[in-house]
Amino acid sequence: MIAAKARFRAAKKLQSMVGYRIPEKVFSGPFLEVMVSNIDYDNLDRGLREQLMNIFKDFLDCRCRDSPMCGCPERKFTRTILELRMEGLDHRGISQVLLDEYGIELYPMDIMSFLEESVHVLEAVCDVAEIEGSEEIVEKTKDALRGLEG
Repeated sequence: MIAAKARFRAAKKLQSMVGYRIPEKVFSGPFLEVMVSNIDYDNLDRGLREQLMNIFKDFLDCRCRDSPMCGCPERKFTRTILELRMEGLDHRGISQVLLDEYGIELYPMDIMSFLEESVHVLEAVCDVAEIEGSEEIVEKTKDALRGLEG
């Protein structure tokens, strides 16, 4: 899963500001718990606060009972990567956007592997939909494939 590889670049800086250890993995349970409960956002420098607020707004905002451990943050993060690709960014560009907007480091090659895997999954879905005669799903998967393949 691509979200499991996402690291928060300023974890050590954040750790020194809050006074206790914070894991680097953005979508780990302890990091998510810190995000929703223990950080005094007003005392953070502007850049760090903006990145954390972007993470919170774009990935942690859900109404699930088990939030943030519900899986929504990981799904939203994955969707963001796919949407960035469909906007025309390559794996390097996606990596840079994640770093700039969220402070999240993700190796470009990990992104490339994820995108290639996504294409293979969509091709399989398309094949099954064709066998089952579901034209609507066939068209939707072909549209998504065109977006991912550029």
